Amino acid sequence: MGVVNVTPDSFSDGGRFLATDAAIAHGRALLAQGADIVDVGGESTRPGATRPLVAEELSRVLPVIEALAEAGARVSVDTMRAEVAAAALAAGATIVNDVSGGLADPAMLATVAARPEATYIAMHWRAHSDRMQDLAVYDGPGGVVAAVLTELGARRDAALAAGIAPDRLVLDPGLGFAKRGEHNWDLLTGLDAVQGLGQPLLVGASRKAFLGALLADADGAPRPAPERDTATHALTLLLARRGVWGVRVHDVRGTRDVLEVWRRLEGREEDEE
Repeated sequence: MGVVNVTPDSFSDGGRFLATDAAIAHGRALLAQGADIVDVGGESTRPGATRPLVAEELSRVLPVIEALAEAGARVSVDTMRAEVAAAALAAGATIVNDVSGGLADPAMLATVAARPEATYIAMHWRAHSDRMQDLAVYDGPGGVVAAVLTELGARRDAALAAGIAPDRLVLDPGLGFAKRGEHNWDLLTGLDAVQGLGQPLLVGASRKAFLGALLADADGAPRPAPERDTATHALTLLLARRGVWGVRVHDVRGTRDVLEVWRRLEGREEDEE
């Protein structure tokens, strides 16, 4: 899943693709580089971000979705708003990637369920960006893994109860959302337990702050976001070996290269068996 941030303030590339033409060109480039899905979002969810008006979000994403769908892309809309999801599906998107898992807009689940051909991605989420890190507390038994299992499991159940088909439901553990660095590492270590929720998993680790902290320089300054792709690729390989449904990434070409090498070696190992 290649990322197209049609925003002025996303943490990795905020502003580069805010203009419609730039966003469309970037989406087409990601498609040419091997993206299976192009994820178009008009609202930054970085810590501390403020929300755009609905009309502004719609004006950012709809022309991009229409153009990319016409170009043959499988398009996902990254939104927490049912109104935006409905308009995006009408414009050619086939996936709704809702980082709130339906908590931000009570109409979201019914909206997606009314389009049985649409896939819904529900992420673990506790609050909007302006306060989510205040809720990054996991002091109960089992820590962050147990909390995500409970809370994301509840979103799975709500989506299914709303009428979203099991084969159209994907879950996301929500790395970086109401989670600090060690929480992200704990979740990745405990990913098998999250897979036990019984739905395919999308993981979005690309260029995130916990990787920047891991790669900090001698003075403790985190590695800048655009320079975290090699670490993202290493993590992608491990996630692929665990059988996740998808990875949401900024660098599609590098990710595709890593996966092609892995698949080639995996095929040789199967031949030897």
